[in-house]
Amino acid sequence: MRMRARGSSFASPPPHTRHPREGGGPAYLNGRQKGGWVYLMADRYRGTIYTGVTADLAARTHQHRTGDGSDFVQRYRLHRLVYAEHYDRIEDAIAREKAMKKWRREWKIRLIEKQNPDWLDRFGDIL
Repeated sequence: MRMRARGSSFASPPPHTRHPREGGGPAYLNGRQKGGWVYLMADRYRGTIYTGVTADLAARTHQHRTGDGSDFVQRYRLHRLVYAEHYDRIEDAIAREKAMKKWRREWKIRLIEKQNPDWLDRFGDIL
């Protein structure tokens, strides 16, 4: 039986569990990591979740924490980086973000808790 979630054709989240450093490590260009990141920000354990994409995860996380990021993150004070995936191509990261935005909340929670069961801020671990 296949269920549809508001315009999504996914019955469950894709089995993608790639770690950001998988596949020989990240690629660098002029001292900066190439590609892009899909990331999830939260305010607390199983709290509000924001899904985003960026080419520079450190700078974007800093923007969110100083109030210069998205209005949604600022309004709900989502300062914990609870999950991130790196992609070699920004186009792949954008496609993944678009797919994840269609996911049910429970799928995002499952994805986060697979790598970060306590919903800790992973900024220092990831970068």
